[in-house]
Amino acid sequence: MSCGPGHIARYLRDAGASVFGLDLSPGMLEQARKMNPDIPFREGNMLALDIPDRALAGIAAFYAIVNIPKRSLPAVFREMQRVLQPGGLLLLAFHTGNEMLHEDELWGQKISMDFFLLPPTEIKLELEAAVFTIEDVVERDPYPDVEYPSRRAYIFARKP
Repeated sequence: MSCGPGHIARYLRDAGASVFGLDLSPGMLEQARKMNPDIPFREGNMLALDIPDRALAGIAAFYAIVNIPKRSLPAVFREMQRVLQPGGLLLLAFHTGNEMLHEDELWGQKISMDFFLLPPTEIKLELEAAVFTIEDVVERDPYPDVEYPSRRAYIFARKP
């Protein structure tokens, strides 16, 4: 979900998984296809996935929810739960905190985008409300001089 330039899809494919990438942004999909021509990528919205019920064995959603307001997260998590097979896995990564950051410029380009830093305890509760079983939560500091200076959380959850 929200595959960006496709680096996570490539990593998983190289590890032997059958994968595809999904993103809302046509620009990101264009980059993903250029960088990974042997992986299928398609446009999609996490609020209304064009994927059949119980079709996926797993979802890797690295920073996929950072632009989604908290009020919309329950719908996103219900959609993820819907498309996962029983026993299906979700790996969710996001920036931690409890604030919204607005950016007007990114990498030298003018934009208008909101980024949400989210409390892991709240996200865990939202996932449980969407009928996920939480298997692990890991938090870490950013890599100095490489990443945005916020903590990250990784939640590993399973559909019962």
